[in-house]
Amino acid sequence: MMSRSYTNLLDLASGNFPAMGQPREKKRLPRVMTVPGVISELDDDQANSVTSDAPSSAIQDRIIIVANQLPVKAKRRPDNKGWSFSWDDDSLLLQLKDGLPEEMEVLYVGSLKVDVDPVEQDDVSQLLLDKFKCVPAFLPSDILTKFYHGFCKQHLWPLFHYMLPFSASHGGRFDRSLWEAYVAANKIFSQRVIEVINPEEDYVWIHDYHLMVLPTFLRRRFNRLRMGFFLHSPFPSSEIYRTLPVREEIMKALLNSDLIGFHTYDYARHFLSCCSRMLGLEYQSKRGYIGVEYYGRTIGIKIMPVGIHMGQIKSVLSLADKEWRVAELKQQFEGKTVLLGVDDMDVFKGIDLKLLAMEQMLKQHPKWQGRAVLVQIANPSRGRGKDLEDIQAEIQASCKRINETFGQPGYEPIVLIDRPVSLCERFAYYTIAECVVVTAVRDGMNLTPYEYIVGRQGVSESESSSESSGPKKSMLVVSEFIGCSPSLSGAIRVNPWNTESTAEAMNEAISMSDAEKQLRHEKHYRYVSSHDVAFWSRSFFQDLERTCKDHFRRRCWGIGLSFGFRVVALDPNFRKLSIDHIVSVYLRSKNRAILLDYDGTVMPQTSHNKTPSAEVISIINALSGDTKNTVFVVSGRGRESLGKWFSPCKKLGIAAEHGFFMRWSANDEWEVCGQNSEFGWKQIAEPVMKLYTESTDGSSIETKESALVWHHRDADPGFGSSQAKEMLDHLESVLANEPVAVKSGQFIVEVKPQGVSKGMVAEKIFTTMSEKGKQADFVLCIGDDRSDEEMFEIISNAISSGILSSSTSVFACTVGQKPSKARYYLDDPAEVLNMLEALAEASDPESFTDTESEGSL
Repeated sequence: MMSRSYTNLLDLASGNFPAMGQPREKKRLPRVMTVPGVISELDDDQANSVTSDAPSSAIQDRIIIVANQLPVKAKRRPDNKGWSFSWDDDSLLLQLKDGLPEEMEVLYVGSLKVDVDPVEQDDVSQLLLDKFKCVPAFLPSDILTKFYHGFCKQHLWPLFHYMLPFSASHGGRFDRSLWEAYVAANKIFSQRVIEVINPEEDYVWIHDYHLMVLPTFLRRRFNRLRMGFFLHSPFPSSEIYRTLPVREEIMKALLNSDLIGFHTYDYARHFLSCCSRMLGLEYQSKRGYIGVEYYGRTIGIKIMPVGIHMGQIKSVLSLADKEWRVAELKQQFEGKTVLLGVDDMDVFKGIDLKLLAMEQMLKQHPKWQGRAVLVQIANPSRGRGKDLEDIQAEIQASCKRINETFGQPGYEPIVLIDRPVSLCERFAYYTIAECVVVTAVRDGMNLTPYEYIVGRQGVSESESSSESSGPKKSMLVVSEFIGCSPSLSGAIRVNPWNTESTAEAMNEAISMSDAEKQLRHEKHYRYVSSHDVAFWSRSFFQDLERTCKDHFRRRCWGIGLSFGFRVVALDPNFRKLSIDHIVSVYLRSKNRAILLDYDGTVMPQTSHNKTPSAEVISIINALSGDTKNTVFVVSGRGRESLGKWFSPCKKLGIAAEHGFFMRWSANDEWEVCGQNSEFGWKQIAEPVMKLYTESTDGSSIETKESALVWHHRDADPGFGSSQAKEMLDHLESVLANEPVAVKSGQFIVEVKPQGVSKGMVAEKIFTTMSEKGKQADFVLCIGDDRSDEEMFEIISNAISSGILSSSTSVFACTVGQKPSKARYYLDDPAEVLNMLEALAEASDPESFTDTESEGSL
């Protein structure tokens, strides 16, 4: 039975949204076709992914930047006939162009802030494409409301800022229709991208939480598309994120990107924790780069806080004195020490907490009464709802109470500017402020401190007084919960919820000596001026290029329905094992070596009952009963359990405990293949393992004859992995002088004698066959984990050393699509059994014998 999804991607592909009633677009933008093929294939929503390996005729690289809103301003013409458009110089999307290669063409896809009549949409689209290289996505009003004000602002925005919907009146319950609108809106954005994209040449850079499922729509159409995503909001801890009912759909959609960017390590760490806990994916850090392996693709994780646009700010500084007379502000606040806050009117900005801290400072330090002023600029809110109304009322009440309590004739300790403030006016306030205070309880980045630092540095450019031409100084009090906090090491970091400590920090900031303020300012300015928006975009794009460099060398195809869709990317030499092909080679061969791992290969890892089924016994019996075959089960399990389970298979060879014990048939004695049979080291290793077992819930110790294994599959993923790394170091240290090897594997740490490995088993089997005049002309070796890679590696060495002939047909096969030294793969144990069954059926019944002499060499 097909599983039920929140929104079936097949429905989305056909535009089938019964709940939304989304109209189909009548006209599409003109597009130049540069990919070999028929253009109708790309315009058909049901078309398969474009996977052509042929290079495009285009030479120039192009990047398509996709965001919720285009970086343009729109207004109606005075005659009400048509629209006029201009660039929005404050838009980050426009500013990031400075960091991209000069020759790179930039195309924007996004929505407009205004409603455009459907009759005018085609003309507006063409105008924006011709004049601004912008492609507008027009969202129907019902979808727009549910998409932006609904799912984005009622579900994602609060959740990403750590606000949980505890009740229907506080945050609201999950509304599936809002999720469907979110998906529908993302699909409309994908259609606009598809209309203009050249998938073989273009890069796509998607921005922010509004478009987190867009990567799936684009990846489904273009398997090799080079695509990055940057999240400008926080990413919450896994405990918070996992409360989202559509958590896996969004996670899997993001993983269809090639590079995922975050402002801080904390946000990236939370995302990686979700990958581990929800999807079982682990990350690796290699040469400074973090990557997540996902079906053969490595998704890069980028940690880079965004910066400010230095050029724009310098131009504003030169105009600040004209646009807003700084002298007037200095006269207004003459004799006062100004603390400044610049925030959006939002429940997460902590404006109310800042006011309470100011009140506390005036109480604790009466010397500032009549002298210290907090100017709070509250930009208009971008959201709406009861929570926002409540916080606005609280802010107004706090301002009134503080001013009534501490106000004097000609002095108000709180100046609330509750209106839009231009950039020039804002920098005039930066000029006179001794300290900027940011007390957001959670914020993705917040560039206000950066702007303030540059504004204070540039004061002398707009004034010539002796005061401003002296040493530059600034002070910052910032919440530890905002994205820019880690990069501002000279700021006083505070927990905004602790109003007493925030009040003390504000007092410390404005009481600090000028020399100290100057040192901190200089340190901050060096960082902010060098890590601007161009540096950020250049760094992200360079990492995107590096992550995608092998896209067109690998074989790719898409699998999965709905938001389970993903692209499998494999090396051209790594391919699925064809049953027909291996059977035909099997039939032509005379001396066959078949080496099989057990757990994860013929027995699923998830199975609780590890005893082989009757089917497995029957297949292996048939294979080992053929005198042309030498069949071995090579496992890390103990010889007692393996011998008991496979007792019906009289001719089967078994290598137990990774080859420490080995026998060629049921009637042969067990050989000890280890170089050392002394196990005094167990008395050292076991107490260490017990120590970690007691402190790691869900872990256990397996005692083998030749080895000790610590399992942590059932432990907390993060803690278990951390404990395993710590234990590995601990054991390597205490066992440094013992003849043992300490290795980590899939949810295990194992201590075993040196010189024992599955690779040594394979080499011994091949050597013995060759010495007996039965050099293998057919080798099948199957395994699923790291220990089996040693077998795959030894096979190529055996050919070069002459143990195997260069004409030997070798089928080294791993289970699961993952990086491996094997050349073939099968998806799961079920496929392994199907293949072995086909070989068993192809075996010659006439060669089966019950004589023991033919069962071993």
